[in-house]
Amino acid sequence: MTLAHDITGDGPAVLLLHSTVCDRRMWDPQVPALVAAGYRVIRADLRGYGETPVPDRPYNDADDVAGLLDGIDEVAVVGASGGGAVAVEFAARHPRRVTALVLLASALAGHEPGPELREFGRREDELLEAGDIEAATALNVDLWVGPAASKSDLSRVREMQLNAFAVQLAATEEHPQIEYDYDVAAITAPTLLVSGAHDLPDFREIAERLAATLPDARHLHLDWAGHLPSVERPTEINALLADFLRAAWPPPPA
Repeated sequence: MTLAHDITGDGPAVLLLHSTVCDRRMWDPQVPALVAAGYRVIRADLRGYGETPVPDRPYNDADDVAGLLDGIDEVAVVGASGGGAVAVEFAARHPRRVTALVLLASALAGHEPGPELREFGRREDELLEAGDIEAATALNVDLWVGPAASKSDLSRVREMQLNAFAVQLAATEEHPQIEYDYDVAAITAPTLLVSGAHDLPDFREIAERLAATLPDARHLHLDWAGHLPSVERPTEINALLADFLRAAWPPPPA
């Protein structure tokens, strides 16, 4: 199965993997900035998000990414939240293919959620079981979008979350992810880890853990950011991405 995706620009490849609150449209502000910086930008909808339907059999997101990138030997990967967890698995299982890694408020497989995150999951499940999609969407937007976001940003995230619920709830059967054993310490790419002061503490803890584990990692904690910094202050994140990628995976001279 091919993930819904688009490719823009020329130059070294950069893959953008979205948060599980959003879909590939969350990267709308980043695409032109990265293209202008000299990169070919690939962004995809993971299964059950945006224009990619839910799977009809067991699957693995990192395998889907590997299939999408068939023929591309080297790529920088930027992942947000749940997309960050996919990026980590892909980079750990295919370390020679990943030239640079940026993780924005990344999730991580095997992380034990804290009390606030557990309560969020319980409440979301309760609302979805009751069929209250609007309330479940509002719960997500209120928690995951930080105070720096504009009203239009809130509307964009709300639309993407509503769409994700619609795609996922339309499925007649739920299929599990195939789980593989992998070691995050296998990641060799230069890595930038970003967390936000207005996010749940889980994501700072994950960033700190990865920063202590990976051989070439830097952790940046943003005092203004919530869970979706690339949505909340896109201009700042665009500059951060361009600067980091130019140092780690520079485009050829024009």
